[in-house]
Amino acid sequence: MESVDQQDRIEVRASGPLEGSVPISGAKNSVLKLMAACLLTEGTFVIRNVPDIEDVTAMAEVLRAMGVTVSRSGDALTIERPASITPEAPYALTEQLRASTAVLGPLLAGVGHARVALPGGDDFGPRPIDMHVAALETIGCRIETSGGDVYASADNLVGNLVLLEFPSVGATENVMMAAVRAKGTTVIDNAAREPEIADLAGFLNHMGGQVTGAGTSTIEVEGVDELHPVEHTVVSDRIEAATFLAALAMAGGEITLLGARSDHMAMLCRKLGDMGVRTSSDPDGIWAMCNGRLRSADVSTLPYPGLPTDCKPLLVAMLSVAEGVGIVTENLFSGRFRYVDELVRMGANIRTEGHHAVIRGIDRLSGAPVRASDIRAGAALVVAGLAADGVTVVSDPHHIDRGYEDFVGKLSALGADVRRVRPGG
Repeated sequence: MESVDQQDRIEVRASGPLEGSVPISGAKNSVLKLMAACLLTEGTFVIRNVPDIEDVTAMAEVLRAMGVTVSRSGDALTIERPASITPEAPYALTEQLRASTAVLGPLLAGVGHARVALPGGDDFGPRPIDMHVAALETIGCRIETSGGDVYASADNLVGNLVLLEFPSVGATENVMMAAVRAKGTTVIDNAAREPEIADLAGFLNHMGGQVTGAGTSTIEVEGVDELHPVEHTVVSDRIEAATFLAALAMAGGEITLLGARSDHMAMLCRKLGDMGVRTSSDPDGIWAMCNGRLRSADVSTLPYPGLPTDCKPLLVAMLSVAEGVGIVTENLFSGRFRYVDELVRMGANIRTEGHHAVIRGIDRLSGAPVRASDIRAGAALVVAGLAADGVTVVSDPHHIDRGYEDFVGKLSALGADVRRVRPGG
């Protein structure tokens, strides 16, 4: 095993106050699905405001394996989908990318069959694709799983009522992308309402689709016979914006999040206000300020417009130095408290029981060697280091690279004492 000195790592020291502005990239959770949607029809697509992150690189490799050409220039991706593609996504490419299941719907609509290996991705418990399968079967797909692969086919996609037992983002997106080429009308009831769903709907409509109701719990998709390639600008990443708000909360100061959408973060901004972080809409994005010690609050994750589960590690880090006791409840995924042990290594007083964590705030954390277990946990540990005495060393930062473009550079530009140390560097 490599020694710590030989491993890529991020070193963080107590910082503050932060000041200045930071550009917020396009949303990871949108662009990956937009890339998949390019499989729906032949032609050349251009997607702008694309973050330069590992998950985009991984999805590009999935598309290339099918015969699609993907190239980047600045923040724009050019995706050329030929008339004939190989509708397969092997495990070697999907093992690190949860979003690879998003190719199922467009492949069924655009080609009529697909073989997709069950994906990997972040390690915070199982996220089965049962809802994807059940929903796609409702509109005429035949799907079976064997040897870790999903085999799907559809001679004729037919509009139907799709009732989701849970407002799954992935299942909603897969049905939208398949139903856009189905015969008749598909109604998705209990649909996910995230801004990224609306971004995908806008993309499909620009292609010639007929999707209404995106952003509400009922989405209607009227199938069309033809689609065409388009240019599109990705919506800003509300989770990246939340991460910089958490950094501000830990370090104090005043910053502007360029391009961020406060209307996409209303519940989070309200909760941050309860904790002592002031935010307001700004012509350029979101203005935020934090002075003094944070106040504790109770937090529960819920589907949008509730508090996103992706923000929970950030909120737990904030609560670890807030005045009072906060209770955090995870309602969406099992296993999403695995990073708590790392915060405890930094001196945090956190007790977990099932889906709940009780956090008793302390004055200061203590720098320690910690390990990132997934994208958001890794970012939260870096943020925690901004309010810790000594040096916090975060190993396995490749997880952070999956979801954040130049995270260290952006934090440094705001005045944070953080640096990336590479082997031999």
